[in-house]
Amino acid sequence: MLWVGAKLLFRLRFRGQSEVPMRGPLVLLSNHQSHLDPPLVGGALRRQLSYMARDTLFRGPLGPLIRSYDAIPVDRDGTGLAGIRNTLKRIKEGGAVLLFPEGTRSDDGALKPIKPGFIALARRGKATILPLGLDGPYRAWPKGARLPRPFVPIALVVGEPLSPERIAELDDDELLAEVARRMAAAREQAVDLNRR
Repeated sequence: MLWVGAKLLFRLRFRGQSEVPMRGPLVLLSNHQSHLDPPLVGGALRRQLSYMARDTLFRGPLGPLIRSYDAIPVDRDGTGLAGIRNTLKRIKEGGAVLLFPEGTRSDDGALKPIKPGFIALARRGKATILPLGLDGPYRAWPKGARLPRPFVPIALVVGEPLSPERIAELDDDELLAEVARRMAAAREQAVDLNRR
């Protein structure tokens, strides 16, 4: 349903489905432009995903919907340890978790510096890291807008994965730089895909 809606409302273009491992621990890292990002990524991929989400999103009318997408609540004002433990458990069980390592939605659609919180999850979960690039969600539903704008084209590109073996070869600073490079490349490919 999400895939059809995204195709009709946003002419979603998607490249790289064959790069998505269908089994095994997986940490997907995407740039974050809009509230549309989690359902767009989840609807495009054939693999079941879990999501880390700010615990305040689970309150109010959107709470049941967010829970139905297998989101994991994280207390951003406290330590967030319960959410991190639940996320690591899902990864170790062979699950796939979508994270937005910028930490929040972009104010202007540009890729912001990424935070290193995903590194421990990927290392301890012996997960593959899969970078994703989105272009268009910011224009479709920018921060501060009440409702999305339909018919704004959106593109999603799956970047080059990093295997657990390759992750083990890099120290944390090298891994952070490599993931940032691959996320930026995937985002640029999404921009190019949207221009066609």
